[in-house]
Amino acid sequence: MGRRAGRNSELSRDQTSLALPARLPIDVWTRIGQDLGAAADSVTWWLGDWLVYGQDRYPERYRRAIDETALDYQTLRNYAWIARKFPPGRRRPALSMQHHAEVASLDPEMQDNWLDRAQQGGWSRNELRRRIRAATTPGAGARPLSVELRLAVTQARHGLWEDAADRANCDLSVWMLAVLDAAARHGAEGRDRMRIADAG
Repeated sequence: MGRRAGRNSELSRDQTSLALPARLPIDVWTRIGQDLGAAADSVTWWLGDWLVYGQDRYPERYRRAIDETALDYQTLRNYAWIARKFPPGRRRPALSMQHHAEVASLDPEMQDNWLDRAQQGGWSRNELRRRIRAATTPGAGARPLSVELRLAVTQARHGLWEDAADRANCDLSVWMLAVLDAAARHGAEGRDRMRIADAG
């Protein structure tokens, strides 16, 4: 990064700081920001790949390793889920991991379609999200319903759900929605069967 900034613009950095020279041309400052953003996005992919490796090879030590990183467990699980959904050959270097996260729950053909469009159009992650919602929401353009649920659960129950999501190779929130959808469909089918039996 220092070489790209130019000889007269020496950067000093350590684990907790980045010291910039007193006078820095705006184009150099902008390039430094772009480099930092690219590095940050690369780290999220690297963490995801590291986690997938651990899930596959050290299942009994996986949770402990995550605990020892001092990083947020759910965030790391999301990185692993996205990394598994997109093997290195399917990742778009011009797009962030967050772009990939926006399409991760879609089938692979749709993922590629949306990522291609985002890359060609130079869309931000928010623009990609907006366009997907507009295309998939009945009455496109209508504001999507946003619901937040807060549940008080024991640590054991939370761990049980996380393990089930791991086994299904998906993010906890995606797993929970799938289970709720399946339960709702099952309940509706049961009511339909009872109505048919009552009518017979």
